[in-house]
Amino acid sequence: MNGSTSPSLLQKLKNGQNVYGTCITSTAPMWPKAVNQVGLDFVFLDTEHIPLDRAELARLCQQFRTYGITPIVRIPSPDPFRACQVIDGGALGVVAPYLESVEQVRELVGATKYRPLKGERLMNVLSGKETLSAEMEAYITAYNADHICIANIESVPALNRLDELLSVPGLDAVFIGPHDLSVSLGLPEQYDHPDFEAAVRTIIHKTRQKGLAIGIHFSLEPERQIKWINEGANIVVHSFDIALFSQRLRHDLHIIKEAVGDDQKPEQATSLII
Repeated sequence: MNGSTSPSLLQKLKNGQNVYGTCITSTAPMWPKAVNQVGLDFVFLDTEHIPLDRAELARLCQQFRTYGITPIVRIPSPDPFRACQVIDGGALGVVAPYLESVEQVRELVGATKYRPLKGERLMNVLSGKETLSAEMEAYITAYNADHICIANIESVPALNRLDELLSVPGLDAVFIGPHDLSVSLGLPEQYDHPDFEAAVRTIIHKTRQKGLAIGIHFSLEPERQIKWINEGANIVVHSFDIALFSQRLRHDLHIIKEAVGDDQKPEQATSLII
């Protein structure tokens, strides 16, 4: 990464450590330094919902890596070629959204763990029809060292096939997409509903039983993160820059207005979806 001797993010996850990050949507050049001062392990860069072009994304990835912060990129669709593109730009972790089939997970593993192997030969290796030579295996392993393969689990079909999805060799971690999962469950944004909580609990427990890491992305109270860490989550994807800015600005302006008599009843914080 940046010449540091500290463990990579992947090694921390394999060691069972908790890791901490946030989602960054801004391309302003001062953000990597600011994030570094907070002491985060990684940043989540979401190209599914944020209009980042390849050049902007590559610049952000390289800037964060310079500070020793691991860039994790969510691609717009479960496309192995998109996964390779973001790794070429500097991403170390790749998240594919809305994975619901073993084949989709296997293709993501191929893109993140077996580069630059592609095509029919890659499919043969992934399916077990072909075994790589010791020399080729060593090359592939070194070429993809520290790459993290992450599946977004955020639907009822994925929940129903969870055991199969988590059994694909090479998968490192799961991100739970709470918004899309709640919608798929027919409980839009009802994050305290018993059925939503039961689904999250099932995903966390099954993922950890497979020896994989898992995180869930929430943009409101830190207490939600603590709750799911206590259930077994070890990747903390807390909030994102716009939400944190708006929440803090609302808080500070309330204090200022109240002190000078201009206070109005503060608005409730709302969930901004990423």
